[in-house]
Amino acid sequence: MNIVTLLPFIVLIGAMFLMTRSAKRKQQQAASMRNEMQPGAGVRTIGGLYATVKEVNEDTVLLDAGPGVDLLFAKNSIGAVLTDDEYNRIVHGIEHDLKTDGTVVPDDASSLTESDEPAADASSDASDDKPIDLGKKDAADDTADKPGEAKSDEAEPKKTDGESDAK
Repeated sequence: MNIVTLLPFIVLIGAMFLMTRSAKRKQQQAASMRNEMQPGAGVRTIGGLYATVKEVNEDTVLLDAGPGVDLLFAKNSIGAVLTDDEYNRIVHGIEHDLKTDGTVVPDDASSLTESDEPAADASSDASDDKPIDLGKKDAADDTADKPGEAKSDEAEPKKTDGESDAK
């Protein structure tokens, strides 16, 4: 046999070996992470549940998901063991690394607009204006809104889909 005919098979076997080797390494890392789990650690399950480890057994883990809620999971269902800072940030919304000298960005835009007038004066100016009508107007309504013009009675009202089909 010629080496050229065997070369594709050798490359294919080599690629399969490398893929299985990296997958095996990931499985070993996940298994060691699950075996090193200690009570009190924050975890995320493969289903996305965040909880605290209460008890670790050989094949199972007892998780505390909330006050009075204990859940029994298989060890294989633990997706990640989180650091304390990461668990508190995700579950409780607590940030430990906040810098006090940094700029604070507000959640709303109300504090971003600066006004020289007090808020009471601005609201009284706005109340003097006519209210803004955001609804749609028909052409017949536009003529009635203009002062000095009256709406003619001979104008036929606008038909809806059902009425136009009936006639």
